[in-house]
Amino acid sequence: MSDLRTGRSPRHRPRPTRTPAQRRQLHLPATRALRPDPQRTRAVPRRPLRPPVRRGLRLGEPSRRLHAVLLATVFVVIVFGLRLVEIQGIQGEVYSRQAQAQYLRSTTLPAPRGEIVDRNGAVLATSVDARDVVVDPSIAKQSTSPTPQVMAARLAPLLGVPASTLLSRLTGPGRFAYLARGVTPAVAAKVLALDLPGVADEPVLKRSYPNGSLGASVIGFVGIDGNGLGGLEYAYDATLAGHAGHRTVETGSDGTVLPDGATTVTPPVPGEGLQLTLDRDIEWEAQQALAQQVTATGAKGGTVIVMRPRTGEILAMASVPTFDPAHPQDAPPSVLGNPAVSDVFEPGSTAKVITMAAALDSGILTPTSVIDVPPTLDRAGYTFHDAEPHGEEKLTLTGVLAQSSNIGAILASERVGTQRLYQYLRAFGLGEPSGLGFPGESAGVIGTPQSWSASQRYTIPFGQGIAVNAMQVADVYATIANGGVRVTPTLIKGIIGRDGTLHPAAPPKQTRVISAAAARQLEEMLEAVTTDQGTAPAARIPGYRVAGKTGTAQRVDPSCACYRGYTASFVGFAPADDPQLLVLVVLDDPVNGHFGGAVAAPVFRQVMSFALQTEKIPPTGTTPPQLPLQVPSDQPVG
Repeated sequence: MSDLRTGRSPRHRPRPTRTPAQRRQLHLPATRALRPDPQRTRAVPRRPLRPPVRRGLRLGEPSRRLHAVLLATVFVVIVFGLRLVEIQGIQGEVYSRQAQAQYLRSTTLPAPRGEIVDRNGAVLATSVDARDVVVDPSIAKQSTSPTPQVMAARLAPLLGVPASTLLSRLTGPGRFAYLARGVTPAVAAKVLALDLPGVADEPVLKRSYPNGSLGASVIGFVGIDGNGLGGLEYAYDATLAGHAGHRTVETGSDGTVLPDGATTVTPPVPGEGLQLTLDRDIEWEAQQALAQQVTATGAKGGTVIVMRPRTGEILAMASVPTFDPAHPQDAPPSVLGNPAVSDVFEPGSTAKVITMAAALDSGILTPTSVIDVPPTLDRAGYTFHDAEPHGEEKLTLTGVLAQSSNIGAILASERVGTQRLYQYLRAFGLGEPSGLGFPGESAGVIGTPQSWSASQRYTIPFGQGIAVNAMQVADVYATIANGGVRVTPTLIKGIIGRDGTLHPAAPPKQTRVISAAAARQLEEMLEAVTTDQGTAPAARIPGYRVAGKTGTAQRVDPSCACYRGYTASFVGFAPADDPQLLVLVVLDDPVNGHFGGAVAAPVFRQVMSFALQTEKIPPTGTTPPQLPLQVPSDQPVG
């Protein structure tokens, strides 16, 4: 660039010579050193400023950037990959079901529950077609013609449900509610004929009991969803229930089934059936006879058991009061069980047979051994007496049993000993479940000799101070009738397969309790009970030899934990010399008479007579033995 005044380049301009003062002047601040002289200043174009030197960008290391980008890319890919695995793999089924739910509708096809039949094939419980009446409240409550109030009023008489209850269901939250369950197809058809918005029906199977309350305490009942809740319906629920099926159809966006859509059906698998040992006719007779006597005596209730001693098969197990298994919700909970196995009581004189069995089987006494029976007996600070006052008597062991002497039983037990008596109580099955396998069975209470009080040592030999259930008492006498062999009782004859084939139940367990000789002696002694000199002539059946024992025990009242009232009973078998059938009758707290021989024995006679005829069991035609019950007062005791 040249100087504007000289035209010379600045490079060739001579440096001016300056005095020291001038040089000092040059170092003054710019405001003073560069102040222009107004007289000499003229406009001179400024030299353009050179733009500042811009420090150029240095080339970095490109590999770092590439690595960063690569790592970020890999991270994103991994995140998306993991999410994809979660969606398609881990939660794939969940999302698939959610997607299918948008266009697939699945309904349950109920499995027919297996039938329960008696020993002859008579149906006791079966499943029948029924309908659940349902509603979509989101549709029903928006209806204006008819209104929900009108709908409820129309449905109430058909369904037997109060209109107020139906209205709350019609207008409730959600999209599903039951209006009624298990109605007949005819009722459902009438409901559908009303053409009410949002109301529909669904096919279901309902449990039906053709014989009403007959055998209800044994058969049991099911819940609203068809699950067994009581009795054999509960105990064999897994066998009877089967497996439900499913039907799946394609639907449009509005929920309408597509006519050409795919339909998938998984058929239900029916349950297996159950054949019982019960005989419907004998069960009916037992129920009727018991109900009549409960009413006649004013008893709180009662139980009748009919069984085959040699096989352990229960032919009847009736209880009063009872219930309708089709409507268990209408009965008080206290009657929904099976008193024959769940309710315990003090057996009274029916337990004397165990004391006699211990004495005979041990060889300590014989049926004709004489026992000196005083009017009263003092033991451990207690005074014991018999049901009827008497003077000094010399009774044989048979007489002690036939006349049901408490004092005689105590004296016989003293010969046996406490520990041995306890062993026989256990051997006969007291203090443990009977083996019937029925839900809710009580084992009873007998304690141990070490736990027995002073009074129990003398009351247990005649049946007070222990607690048993009716099945246990029947089992004791069945053991005697079966020659001393205890057979586990059973209610199940077999399982009926889906093809109708009967698969018999396993043979019952058998255990010898007393010798055959001792059992035969007891049979003859028990036959004396039904003679005119015994306590149960009312149990006799014309043409048949009958053996049995009465029981009249003080009853424990749970409300006061004290003795109040009585338990009257009779248990026996026939024919006495060839036992085929056994019948037990128990009446709980009868008030119009309370002795077992007076109120329970007549029921035994009626039921046993019917059972012998039904089973076509003829009399044996033999003559019963004439065992002495008493001896002259001058005969020695031994």
